[in-house]
Amino acid sequence: MTNAIDKSQQPILGNNTVDPETPQAGQWRDAMWKFLLFSALGIGLFIIPFQWDGKVTILLGVLTDTLQAMLGGFVAYITMAIVSISFIGALAVKVLKPNLKENSLAKNLFDVDWFWLITRFLGMLFVWMIYLQVGPEFIINRNTGGVIFEDLIPILIPLFFFAILSLPFLTDFGLMEFLGTLASKIFIKLFKLPGRSAVDAMSSWFGAASIGLLVTMQQYDKSFYSQREASVIATTFSVTSIAFTYVVAKTIGVDNNFVYFYLTIALTGFIAAIIMPRIPPLSLKPDTYHAGKSMLDEGIPAQYTTYQWALNRAVTRAHSMPSLGYVFKRSVGNLFDIYFGLIPVIFAIGTIGLGLAEYTPVFNWLATPLVPLLEWLQIPEAAKAAPAMIMGFADMYLPALIGKSIESEMTRFIVGACSITQIIYMSEVGALILKSNIKLNVLELFIIFMFRTIISLVVITSVAHLLY
Repeated sequence: MTNAIDKSQQPILGNNTVDPETPQAGQWRDAMWKFLLFSALGIGLFIIPFQWDGKVTILLGVLTDTLQAMLGGFVAYITMAIVSISFIGALAVKVLKPNLKENSLAKNLFDVDWFWLITRFLGMLFVWMIYLQVGPEFIINRNTGGVIFEDLIPILIPLFFFAILSLPFLTDFGLMEFLGTLASKIFIKLFKLPGRSAVDAMSSWFGAASIGLLVTMQQYDKSFYSQREASVIATTFSVTSIAFTYVVAKTIGVDNNFVYFYLTIALTGFIAAIIMPRIPPLSLKPDTYHAGKSMLDEGIPAQYTTYQWALNRAVTRAHSMPSLGYVFKRSVGNLFDIYFGLIPVIFAIGTIGLGLAEYTPVFNWLATPLVPLLEWLQIPEAAKAAPAMIMGFADMYLPALIGKSIESEMTRFIVGACSITQIIYMSEVGALILKSNIKLNVLELFIIFMFRTIISLVVITSVAHLLY
């Protein structure tokens, strides 16, 4: 520890320049405590499991359940207000074209393109139809729109509240830099990726899949990643966060085994991350760069050990963070962005997907080839589980929403865990990849999705048979 502190007084970065944000000797102790205290708080909220009310959970889960119970039926009115404001605000900006400041909250929330405007309209329309019970059964049935309105959203609203406001403790005070630096050699050897991709993975695991993906897109545009590396990272490490994983576990009814559920997902993701970069289509991607050549200059300075450099980066990040007031203000903005941007999309895509599953044989047709595999793996209720697996390509929540009606807890465990490890879902991750400069098309994404599904099924089912 002493050596790390002494060497930090003259920090040398990977590009051999002095970092102006690095704390000097007199500031180091305060920055160190900032890193340790806030990171410990984040770990306590998101990661450390404990027994509560007869089940193993995390503190975030307890807070979510408590707020959900307090809101009760009032959450329906909150939902209708959020979805309605989301569309009306976006429509007003589209029609009136006000002069909004760049990066202002209003612009970020309501300045959307026509596709997302229509999606928000459908979300609002479905909410009011479900609440008033007016319209086609395809939309308002308890097993379609009713599942979104009565089962999923009452969990998401309190979960988002606590998760988004507390995420900075995990992502912004040095923990990601510390763990990412320590894990960098593993990423290079196992996954054939630059060590800095460990931070992309941390962004997803601790924050959200979209956060890690946005980091990857930015790094590719700046030529820190090649096309192959960016494709691998985007489709392998854009993992759903711990918070969202808890939502899936609770929705599908296996939150009583959340620790085993999450450990199984971590193991599966690790195995898939080793295999996927070594098979097509990812293995066929060229090592070419967006700007023509690599801009990456990565490495640990010779006078530092890996641990010392990890600590240096972590404390530097903690030191550079602004006041807690600013962090809270930014988190509130992110919370509104999630509420107004994501909830209408969940209503629109989720209701349509559940309607197709309930009233059409589309997903049964697509899932037919999977049934023999599930039966060979001795998964109970294979015919019910197979369509839920396929629906994960449309949206991450759909397998949980469909799978919650399956009687076998082991099958629900498998369906829920698999929905997380599939990664590619078009309502968010897939759409972001297609909009990026990373050259992956819909067919390639579907092939990656299916390979990940098969790998996930084998690993998760093996664990599930041990547990159940």
